[in-house]
Amino acid sequence: MIHIGICDDEAHMRRALRGPLERKLQLLGEDYRIFEYDSGEALMARPETECPDILFLDIEMKTLNGMDTARLLRKRDTDTILIFVTAYPDFVFQGYEVHAFHYILKPYEEHKIQGVLEQALKELGKSGERYFILEQKAGTVKIPLKKILAFSSDKRKVAAALDNGETHSFYGKLDAVEQEVPDYFVRCHNRHLVNMNYVTALEKDRCFCGPFEFPVSRACRQTLEIAFARLLLQS
Repeated sequence: MIHIGICDDEAHMRRALRGPLERKLQLLGEDYRIFEYDSGEALMARPETECPDILFLDIEMKTLNGMDTARLLRKRDTDTILIFVTAYPDFVFQGYEVHAFHYILKPYEEHKIQGVLEQALKELGKSGERYFILEQKAGTVKIPLKKILAFSSDKRKVAAALDNGETHSFYGKLDAVEQEVPDYFVRCHNRHLVNMNYVTALEKDRCFCGPFEFPVSRACRQTLEIAFARLLLQS
């Protein structure tokens, strides 16, 4: 799922940006969530679960302006694709300091918003690291999805098994996890969700994923076999 942030202190400008973004994302069939913030302070106070993959940030805001917000953001979220929005083109050149990806001028033109979004999505696909964020008693943990071999559920808890042998457990449901992760995570059983990039062998009633062995249910077998066949063709 792609997380997109819109930070602007004017509600009508947030709406003017959100509409074209949603229409384009729906047309592309992307799974997304959009979070809105009415100030730089609100953006920086957001929970880790709202970490934006792409952020549309207004430069001219009260108290904490867009440039100062971007400087703070870069100390915390170095991988976020940052797109400035402004009514003044002169501000655009300051974006180099905070590694801004692009800019959009106000008043908005829908085709320009959607064009910049499409470029950002391509960039995200090329270089953006995607993470799974989970909450534990010790605090928030941010794990690269490509390092997770599988998710397994046990009653009210889900465990994420990593490629380095570590396991992180958290309260949640496997159905909710499945909605958050990319489609290379596939169900092999109602209690197990495996990363197909780590599946090395598939048998009638079990699959091998890294050092782990997971049961394969009858209901999941066909979908898993198709995903495994596709993986072999790509290798």
